[in-house]
Amino acid sequence: MPTLRPGLDSDGDGIAALIAAVFAEYPGCPFVRDEFPELAQPARHYAAKGGGLWVLEANGAVVGCFAISRVDGTDIFEIHKVYLARSLRGFGHAGRLWDAAIGEAARRGATALRLWTDTRFDSGHRFYEKRGFRRLPVTRFLADATNAWEYAYVLAPLP
Repeated sequence: MPTLRPGLDSDGDGIAALIAAVFAEYPGCPFVRDEFPELAQPARHYAAKGGGLWVLEANGAVVGCFAISRVDGTDIFEIHKVYLARSLRGFGHAGRLWDAAIGEAARRGATALRLWTDTRFDSGHRFYEKRGFRRLPVTRFLADATNAWEYAYVLAPLP
């Protein structure tokens, strides 16, 4: 059973490897480390934004992650870095990360959650929709190595 713990700045390389593995599941979705400067100090990055970072670790490797940040001093939080190793999906591990991160957002006074997700990440969409998120009628284009279009989701009020 992977260990759930707060993320550390030293987890940056492990998170990068996890994201690269997930991106590799999708054609035309390359991982370019330079496009993720927050991974140099991921725990500090999300703490400085009024949020936090959680990881799942197994055999010394990061196998899951989930981050939150406060949106511009409001009571809205944004979800980031939701990734889980393919071999661990379907066993409740994403729910463990969700519970830790969203529980902390609620303790900090969150009244709503928002996120952006690549239009190709169908399993992620199902995960969010099962938790009550609704897709908004807006998309955005990322002019990065992935050339991704993203959907916007919101959950309000919190469950």
